[in-house]
Amino acid sequence: MRNYLKNIFAIKNNEFVIVAWSFLYFFSLLAAYYILRPVRDAMAIVGGVQNIPWLFTGTFLIMLLVSPLFSLIASRYPRKIFLPWVYYFFILNILFFFLAFTYSESNHIWIARVFFIWISVFNLFVVSVFWSFMADIYNKDQSRRLFGLISAGGSIGAIIGPIITSSIVVFIGFKNLLPISVILILLAVYCIHQLKKLTSKQKYNYSENHIRSEKPIGGTSLDGIRLMLKMPYFRMISGSMVLSSFLGVTIYMYMAELVNQNYSNASEHTQIFAIIDILTNTLSLISQLFFVRYSIKKLGVGVTLTILPIVSTIGFILLSINPIFIILAIFQIFRRSIGFGFSKPTSDMLYTVVSRNARYKTKNFIETAVFRGGDVIATWVIKMLNLGLSTISLICIPVTLIGVILALLIGNQYNKFYKKLSRKTNG
Repeated sequence: MRNYLKNIFAIKNNEFVIVAWSFLYFFSLLAAYYILRPVRDAMAIVGGVQNIPWLFTGTFLIMLLVSPLFSLIASRYPRKIFLPWVYYFFILNILFFFLAFTYSESNHIWIARVFFIWISVFNLFVVSVFWSFMADIYNKDQSRRLFGLISAGGSIGAIIGPIITSSIVVFIGFKNLLPISVILILLAVYCIHQLKKLTSKQKYNYSENHIRSEKPIGGTSLDGIRLMLKMPYFRMISGSMVLSSFLGVTIYMYMAELVNQNYSNASEHTQIFAIIDILTNTLSLISQLFFVRYSIKKLGVGVTLTILPIVSTIGFILLSINPIFIILAIFQIFRRSIGFGFSKPTSDMLYTVVSRNARYKTKNFIETAVFRGGDVIATWVIKMLNLGLSTISLICIPVTLIGVILALLIGNQYNKFYKKLSRKTNG
């Protein structure tokens, strides 16, 4: 078995244990999230499709408040302390919602709206922290070989999560899914502690800034914003993130509208979203296990990043011709699976060639505040335009083409940083 994994995934003998813990860490994290994600999507419909822009606006405003706070914590406390506490904080939040849904006799709609905003913040922060952690452990060469496999752990969790939800939510009620999610997050915290022990006791050839560093990252709470504005590399990544977010939210809003039109109640809504998640994440897993590493190796980072906007171009062309639910659902499945299977592992590599400060702070800011800023822009633009799916698809086509250009520029800049870092390491 070990020889098979070694040959297929290019894992070295001294990497198996730490990769296994990283794999389990991401599995438990995304399983916890995807148990709850279909519930979030269903509650967005319950609150009224017309109110989705307000939900995204609320999410963005919370991001603006929380992102500098995260940078401040990262500046003042060692990573071995603050990483587990990020997860403990969210566990307490989940338990609060469990009690609120269980014992509140009224105002469920407002609890649902707060839950929608909260779980969006939860997803972005815990995943961003995970990949910053990984970039801190693995060096640039290992990231190219191993990040696809580690991402597959998350994809398996993202398959198991919605399977659990679709299988038992009708019998136990959505609120009783929350304690199950808590158990999985606690497993993720346990994985963090195991990784800390491994990186301190054994002589792995990992990044010199591994998680056992006793020193805080340093700097200020605004370093993430400052670095993003200062460096063209981060500005291009941010621009690409906004465009991708715009396209994704466009699909999401019209999907919510069509699901509401075609299915009658919240349980059916939850089931449909769970099925979409299962299919999406299954394709993501296949991509991460068997294709993304070879794509990066043969085509390079830039070309691999163009796959998503190219597929998006094709999808919006088809929707402009025939804007029906089944085409939109299939497009959503393929687009998200490529995003998770190709774009996410590749974009996470972009931070392995920058400083530790940038890994935690700029990456966190871009993937939270900037990402949600793109969501807000998209929701309000779509609401104000008030166009049909066919017409909005035509508008999205040139946006996808800009995304292709940005992906190639980002890949070119990454290669320059990579070569510079390699010369520094070898010299």
